[in-house]
Amino acid sequence: MLVSNDLIFSGASLRLISRILCVLLLCAHLYAQNLSPSPLRLGTAWYPEQWPESRWNIDLTLMEQAHINVARVGEFAWSTMEPSEGHYNFAWLDRAIALAAQHHIAVVIGTPTAAPPAWLTTKYPDTLRIEEDGHRAEHGNREQFSCTSPRYRIFAARIAREMARRYGHNPNVIGWQIDNEIGAPTFDSFAKAQWHLWLAHKYKTIANLNNLWTTTYWSQTYDNFNQIPFHSRNENPALLLDYKHFVTDTWISYVQNQINAIRPFSSSHQFITTNTMHWNNTFDHYALHRNLDIAAWDNYFPDGQLDPVLNAAEHDLVRGYKQRNFWLMETQPSFVNWGPINAPLAQGVVREMAWQAVGHGADAVLYWQWRSALNGQEQYHGTLLGADGLPVPVYREVQQIGSEFALASNALAGTSPHSRVAILQSYDSHWAIDFQRHSKLFDYDEAVLDIYRAASPVAQSIDIISPDADLSSYAVVFAPALNVISNALAQHLLSYVQQGGHLVIGPRSGMKDQFDALNTQRQPGPLAAALGAHVEQYYALDPKDPAPRVSGELGSGTVSVWAEVLTPDTPGARVLLTYGSDATGSNGWLAGHPAAVENTVDKGTLTYIGAMLDRTLTASAVDQILTSAGVHPILPNLASGVELMQRSASGRPPVWILINHTTSSKQIPLPATVQNLLVPQTVATTLELAPHGVAVLTEQR
Repeated sequence: MLVSNDLIFSGASLRLISRILCVLLLCAHLYAQNLSPSPLRLGTAWYPEQWPESRWNIDLTLMEQAHINVARVGEFAWSTMEPSEGHYNFAWLDRAIALAAQHHIAVVIGTPTAAPPAWLTTKYPDTLRIEEDGHRAEHGNREQFSCTSPRYRIFAARIAREMARRYGHNPNVIGWQIDNEIGAPTFDSFAKAQWHLWLAHKYKTIANLNNLWTTTYWSQTYDNFNQIPFHSRNENPALLLDYKHFVTDTWISYVQNQINAIRPFSSSHQFITTNTMHWNNTFDHYALHRNLDIAAWDNYFPDGQLDPVLNAAEHDLVRGYKQRNFWLMETQPSFVNWGPINAPLAQGVVREMAWQAVGHGADAVLYWQWRSALNGQEQYHGTLLGADGLPVPVYREVQQIGSEFALASNALAGTSPHSRVAILQSYDSHWAIDFQRHSKLFDYDEAVLDIYRAASPVAQSIDIISPDADLSSYAVVFAPALNVISNALAQHLLSYVQQGGHLVIGPRSGMKDQFDALNTQRQPGPLAAALGAHVEQYYALDPKDPAPRVSGELGSGTVSVWAEVLTPDTPGARVLLTYGSDATGSNGWLAGHPAAVENTVDKGTLTYIGAMLDRTLTASAVDQILTSAGVHPILPNLASGVELMQRSASGRPPVWILINHTTSSKQIPLPATVQNLLVPQTVATTLELAPHGVAVLTEQR
């Protein structure tokens, strides 16, 4: 069973309960006030336990000189905090936090459960995770713990509770990070037993599971839940999808175990988060973040080459976890140590990345790490100080970022991006396609990024959100490759359309239901009736054949990887794209048939695009769709390679962040006289952005 830490109140009078509820409501109100607005923070990961205490003041002085105002500490320090079972040593951390406060540096404390101490894993080997091949992890690395081990959860909650009791009301501790980059799987006996209990809870009877999983195929039929395999590959697609849901619930309960330990002792000004890794699809990140206060993530480019569009999309993905501003809990100061060739970022790109994060909703940017430990697995990773304790060249760039954050902090506090366009990122669809790609070239992430790449120059702000999120504020919602559509999700999406929204769904949508079973309706499954059309057949395209051509109202171009033949069923279904009659070879099935269809549904519009369009045609189609919905760029005709982001708050002028992602100067025409917060100076008519240049502008009023 999963370990929890529930507070039990007994013998309390109604009057006392009333007082408690009033206090809790007041705390919640104060908590919300404390979280927003917040200053713009620049930070780093600091490991005081790795250095003599006589060194700390030097480090903190150098941080302060770089305008660093937050440090993350503690997330790998369990053996220092609890050197032996039940014996705690927090005195060093008390002094480190107090000294940081003297340098105007706030602290986020990480619970140290990503790296348990040797005394724990040696005495209690059942706390170590087991790989799928049966190998038990060993001490000497990190993430060697079993997230399903009841004993490990007891120890994790215990250390988190002790930390919260000590620092939950420390005014210089502003937040908590649960664990670090969670996601390492385990296949131990605890996990297997919990898997079977999870299935029993979901399906109630084995007959129900057999029916929904279609276990008569290959004579898979089960007599009881304990017979069901516990693997992550080469199984029934229904099993694989449920395995992902089980993993998600396991990590939710793992994190919640520590939240429950911290919450009763933490003050209203402290947030709780955990740091995740962008497109990682180990579990459903939207579900994980429901009980966390803010989202946080770790942003790295191992080859040293920033992809501005990919990076922007990753920020928007993370912002979508909570649909509010987030923290960049880790990013690289120049280079990493775990890629094939760990090249540095070019001069100015560290600054570029910091401001891009802020433009997409980050309220804090933290560098990993301050200084490398003299030994350990990450010695060569980029840092702000060298092994000699002196600043390395990138320190000066971070120092510039810090001074600029200070200049713009007041204008940005309490602001956030606001989007009229959303992209649905479905973990169920992602997983279902990964289980059965049908074409090795079909990549779910690329399907999302193709739409993002086309929409961002027009929309200039995009939310990447869960399919079950509130869609009412969006003019257009794109759902690329929404493979899994349940009846409930279909009703949710149709409600959005009926009320005036424009839903654009892409190829492979509606093939499966929530159990990863094929829908008995032709694609797009439960949305087919509203579309007034259906997919007659789907095809994986052979790259050796000539690329089929398409043309119509949305433009003309070619398709690749995947194409579907659509058939209109009602007079209202309007064909937007048609395959060329010259399609040959295995693509001949497409010749002359519709590739995209649109229908009016009450006040809104439902569009189905049944092929992977080339980038030029995708851009043309998306531009037309957005323009017809009244979505226009804030600054039209921006020079190529220049990104504009806007943050705003009610009753205040918006703040524009402009970044030149190229190596040549760019001229930016401005619609009004603005103030450049980074110089500061007034700019009228035209702004010149240097290579890798940044400007933060606000209207003069």
